Amino acid sequence: MTINATSHVLRTGRELGLFDALLEGQKTLEALAERTGLPESRLLLLLQPLTSVGIIEKYAEDYAISSVARLLCQYDADLGDAVWLNASTALKSDSQSSADTKVPQSRFDSIAATQWVHTPAAMQAAEILDFGPTPGEEGEGEGTVLSSDESKPQTLLDLGCGSAVWSCAAAHRDPQLHVTLLDHPGALEAAMATANSIELGDRFESIEGDALTAELPENQYDHVLIAQRLNSYSPDQIRLMLQRATSAVKPGGRVIVIDSFEGPNRPSLAESIEALRIGIETEGGAVPELKEAQERMKDAGLESIQFSFIAASRVGLGLMTGIKP
Repeated sequence: MTINATSHVLRTGRELGLFDALLEGQKTLEALAERTGLPESRLLLLLQPLTSVGIIEKYAEDYAISSVARLLCQYDADLGDAVWLNASTALKSDSQSSADTKVPQSRFDSIAATQWVHTPAAMQAAEILDFGPTPGEEGEGEGTVLSSDESKPQTLLDLGCGSAVWSCAAAHRDPQLHVTLLDHPGALEAAMATANSIELGDRFESIEGDALTAELPENQYDHVLIAQRLNSYSPDQIRLMLQRATSAVKPGGRVIVIDSFEGPNRPSLAESIEALRIGIETEGGAVPELKEAQERMKDAGLESIQFSFIAASRVGLGLMTGIKP
């Protein structure tokens, strides 16, 4: 009941124009009451739960819309209603496996727009993946790249980069890592903005194209990263993506997949909702079982498959790696 009530509170705020008013800037209770046409005492009843769930923030006498809510209003102006109102119809349709299956660009746009919330998970993933200088003197840390001037900088292809939160975390941890981004123009603009915001832009370059079809060099990169993307694709498209990643990585290099995986434990509400959304929003996407995901990596020609859940992830994301022989 609380979940249902919360969803209606959000919709009430939208219908009254409350979010539109706050998108213009911070406002007092008096100004919001005038804008929405509600008595201050009645408006306060709505503002309190919206503040409790983090949609609205209060600073002294002013109210402001949160960063998360601002993104929701930009990319999910209807709060996801277009997706969820289609749920019953979408669930009745058969899942598609063809390589020609279309994934709505709106799904990838939404992921890119909100990817920044995964920054803590991305930093933890970079640590798990051991990016950064290898041990020299005691206390220097450890990682995959030598810290001496004689070491050769490593390269990473972020295939379908979104806003590049995951590759930026790797580059932040490894000061010698050079990153190539591949995605459509809007995502590349967001990705370069992310890199430049933390002064990493000089080690990033971009390729405009579709992750499934853009031409890639063979045996070029030390790492190929596919983050928050595979689960949106059909099985045939996943096989194609993994084959492309394996072809692009050097012998001895890694293919890294970061996404949702179905583990042995019961999924949380956030994990279950994400799996349902993938099923509704895509024609062939799904959250795979760990064994299935591992077999896909092996079928692509990768060895030494390893997996770890990312504890810092809010939605139970994990990472899987494989080495090209």
